[in-house]
Amino acid sequence: MKKILITGKNGQLGRECADLLAKRFNVVALSSKELDITNPDSVIIVFESNRPDIVLNCAAFTNVDMCETRKELAWEVNGKGPGNLARAAKKIGAKIIHISTDYVFDGEKSVPHGYVETDKTSPVSWYGKSKLAGEQAVIETTRDHLIVRTAWLYSIYGGNFLKTMLRLALKNPEKEIRVVNDQFGSMTWGYRLALQIEKLIDKEVQGICHASAEGYGTWYEVAGHFLERMGIESGFTPCTTEEYSVPAHRPRNSILENKKIKQESICVMEEWKKDIELFADKFRDQLIRETAGV
Repeated sequence: MKKILITGKNGQLGRECADLLAKRFNVVALSSKELDITNPDSVIIVFESNRPDIVLNCAAFTNVDMCETRKELAWEVNGKGPGNLARAAKKIGAKIIHISTDYVFDGEKSVPHGYVETDKTSPVSWYGKSKLAGEQAVIETTRDHLIVRTAWLYSIYGGNFLKTMLRLALKNPEKEIRVVNDQFGSMTWGYRLALQIEKLIDKEVQGICHASAEGYGTWYEVAGHFLERMGIESGFTPCTTEEYSVPAHRPRNSILENKKIKQESICVMEEWKKDIELFADKFRDQLIRETAGV
């Protein structure tokens, strides 16, 4: 039985992967307190102690706007951390699977065309720049790697866009809330991505691949579809990127094309609307209780 060490176990994807992969593999899942990926000495000690066959790096500094003000921390976690993991993995003969992001692209490609794995990277935010640095560190350190780029992640675990929209709708049902309607992407369920990662492990895929939900929509369209499925009214109104000021610049087009996993005939990613409907149906009561603070 293969042994998989998962970093970032308290994050959305880390928890989804730990839950799913533990059914078939010997899984060791570690939080940032248990494994500080920015400390190379600690990383090698943990790896030599556990001797995993695969390292799945789900650890990241994912607050896109905060990355603009805490650049050094973002660079340590997203840029240097993956390199530390890759070096330690290479030393013990383990493969590293590193989770990356659509934000490594500039978003200038015309919608509805999605980015494929071989497209030129050109991040426009510090988050995207730090994540691209992490990719490059892994690639330069070890041949035995897989980089999985995904986009617009949500899960029953942790905080995410869908939970924020639900909280705003329940807290202020009459208030007009602006949601950006000119940025396009594919809202991706963490559970579905965990299923895809399992397939990638079984197939022993190497290199770079994209794994996000099929189809695309705007933040406004996503919010509307989710709340409609939840049976909740909202006062959301569409706005432009320019009308919604935030510290970090975001790509207009975050659509990823799952080209490689389709070529490998292992794509399990579903259309984003279908997965949001399944997510809402399965977790409706839990989501509402959580939002209400129960």
